[in-house]
Amino acid sequence: MSIVYQTDKRSGITYAYENTAYYDKETKKSRSKRTLIGRVDPETKEIVPTDGRCKRLSPTYVDDGSYQMPKTLKECKEEIRRLLKENEALKEQLAKLSK
Repeated sequence: MSIVYQTDKRSGITYAYENTAYYDKETKKSRSKRTLIGRVDPETKEIVPTDGRCKRLSPTYVDDGSYQMPKTLKECKEEIRRLLKENEALKEQLAKLSK
């Protein structure tokens, strides 16, 4: 096993993976399996554990508790209506500003 570093071109973030090599009998070739360990801190070069899927588990995520997910279908519909109204108001503001 070895550690492989790979940089994401879009975000510029470097991730560390645990690389395990194995032999594939069907294709008769050597293959490798990579498992994400975490992000590499650009200043300290230290690996910060992350799961790579959820921003809530990211070391830079800050939850201020201001948004609560709707729990019922009725609450979801009300939230959608509220967001659509907010979207329309923002479109009107943008139209005014662009004139």
